[in-house]
Amino acid sequence: MYRNRYSFIAVGPRAHEDWLLDVASVMRREKADPRGWRGRDPEQGEEELEEDPAFPFRVPPTDEAGAAAWRSRLFQIPRSAVAPLLVMLATDAMDVTRQYGFADRRRGMEEHAQVILSRFPEGSQFFTNTRHGVGHPNFYERVTGCWPMSQYAWDFGLLAVSNDEVGLIWSFDAS
Repeated sequence: MYRNRYSFIAVGPRAHEDWLLDVASVMRREKADPRGWRGRDPEQGEEELEEDPAFPFRVPPTDEAGAAAWRSRLFQIPRSAVAPLLVMLATDAMDVTRQYGFADRRRGMEEHAQVILSRFPEGSQFFTNTRHGVGHPNFYERVTGCWPMSQYAWDFGLLAVSNDEVGLIWSFDAS
């Protein structure tokens, strides 16, 4: 169980052909959600943001080699795997089925995940940094590893890319 877990949820406009630039903008909290949806930023108002507006993220580099290395830590996942990943991100354990009350809450959690997923139309791309991100992952199984995208040893999440928006839904273990 991760007692010091928290989540970051933000969406920003897609303004560049290379969506990595837009992801960096969302990480730096530069743009508001184009639809006015309320996100979740537990760092809002913290001192760390004064020094680094992207805290706790490691912003993707802009040079070609650095950007390629950053992208290599992402695994593209099919749309059908996104809702279970969102459910996993909403729990406080990385083994969803062992989460207390999961069987009773599963349907409601999946319905909420579908609302978020509906924001990104068919043709959108989805990426994760978990090692379950290969092929057709089952996010209801225990997550065994990740490539951290932040200053923390464990973080995992969803990066969603449409023609109009990019979204980050990320969970951090700050212990």
